[in-house]
Amino acid sequence: MSLEAIDWAQPWLAPYRVIGEAAAHTALCTSVAAALEQGAKPASAPTFVPQLDLPAGRAYEAHIFQTGTVPTRDNLHDFFNGLVWLAFPETKRRLNELQASEIARNGVTSTRGPVRDALTLFDENGALLDAPAALWEALVARDWHTLFVTQRALWSEARLIVFGHALLEKLTTPRKAITAHVLLPAPPSPNGGGPEALDDRVLARRLDAQYLAQKPFVPLPVLGVPGWCADNATADFYDDPKVFRPGP
Repeated sequence: MSLEAIDWAQPWLAPYRVIGEAAAHTALCTSVAAALEQGAKPASAPTFVPQLDLPAGRAYEAHIFQTGTVPTRDNLHDFFNGLVWLAFPETKRRLNELQASEIARNGVTSTRGPVRDALTLFDENGALLDAPAALWEALVARDWHTLFVTQRALWSEARLIVFGHALLEKLTTPRKAITAHVLLPAPPSPNGGGPEALDDRVLARRLDAQYLAQKPFVPLPVLGVPGWCADNATADFYDDPKVFRPGP
């Protein structure tokens, strides 16, 4: 799919639409890196540069940490990565710092290790949730009927943000099985952290290697979220154990 074909009306793109729609239009006549540079940028955002600026043999995350620049290809994956950098610059910078620290400590090996695995999972496929306690409890228990049917009205009080750029890319072609890894708040709190769970600076301060190494994520099939897929308006949408798998 091309940038031109992105459906900006989809609810998961709402946090990125203002900057993203304009950048996608600009990228039609220039590079993705240049398009991301032309819009309004937070002061803490990095500089987006062509992929050719990444020296051969240098680790991508280490390069970003050392130079403050993000090598960017002309594709959907890197376009969405850039949008998340612009929307959550402090959190993305913190993830990069942790990646670079692990690389400096252990080098680049065939296996990333638990910290880098968790960092990559969140960066690529993560999501953030602010929701009432009843929804959090059902989500953690993987009690899908309670989460999406019994307590459906509570979703009007919830907000889900897709953070992972690979997940945003997958959602350009929505499929029922697409699943996010929702970050559990640290430390756990009865209301899932409240609105601050979605705050860039607060989130960046809370991320640390020790917590992430525990893989503090819970799966969420995102097209089950009310309003995110027309088909989920009927309860039998959730009667699919291949997607809505029971808890452990």
